Amino acid sequence: MSAISIGQAVILGVVEGVTEFLPVSSTGHLKITEGLMNIPVDDKSVVAFTAVIQVGAIAAVLLYFFKDIVRILGAWGRGLRHRDQRYHHDYKFAWWVIYATIPVVIVGLAAKPLIEGPLASLWVVAASLIVGSGLMWAADQMGRHKRGEDDTSLKDAMLVGSSQILALLFPGFSRSGATMSTGLILDLDRVAATRLSFFLGIPALTGAGLYELKDAVGAGGDITPLIVGTVVSFIVAYASIAWLLKYVARHSFNAFVIYRLIVGALLFALLGAGVLNA
Repeated sequence: MSAISIGQAVILGVVEGVTEFLPVSSTGHLKITEGLMNIPVDDKSVVAFTAVIQVGAIAAVLLYFFKDIVRILGAWGRGLRHRDQRYHHDYKFAWWVIYATIPVVIVGLAAKPLIEGPLASLWVVAASLIVGSGLMWAADQMGRHKRGEDDTSLKDAMLVGSSQILALLFPGFSRSGATMSTGLILDLDRVAATRLSFFLGIPALTGAGLYELKDAVGAGGDITPLIVGTVVSFIVAYASIAWLLKYVARHSFNAFVIYRLIVGALLFALLGAGVLNA
């Protein structure tokens, strides 16, 4: 953990908390921020650090949606015990979240050397920000926004869950952006697509954070920056979630599309000028 100071951990925690659930790519913004602070983005402990502080953001989701999660887990538990309870949508939804997480776990484990190696480049981040913007804009235009959360199906969950692979392989694409865009293409309304993105992110991001924990602390040294970054991420992410759900209920994703295009173009310029090391 010697590569990251407490001050840098606070900054990274804020960046993670703000961007984890906004469709702008938290991984991309973390890598850009690390590059600006001359932190080696391909260092194993740094890669692990960024994965672990995501757990703070996930904790914010668990707290924000606590009642929903308790309701879904309760229905799942009743369904496991009583066959006549398995018709309930919440029981089915719990299984769908589990099923939809399997593809990203398989790809994540199989492609780990690529994810932590060549694909960790800021050139990939810049390109993914721009390409992902195109997908998000097209999805918002194509989607008919006519289906709510209660209308979701196993097919929806699997397609939206599998779209997380895009963000896993191409940092900058955005997990939230990919999942929300896929939900919109499936004609979910913006709030339903956003909430589905939140729920599907819980097992994937929690698993990634716990898996990387050994690398984040295994090198020895002070783990205080890791703790600080995670706590800051939790606090900021909670506020970010509340804001995003209110925003998408009244607005399109166009502001995020424009922002991503600007950041992607600026990142290309900084890399091309040699200001940032890819």
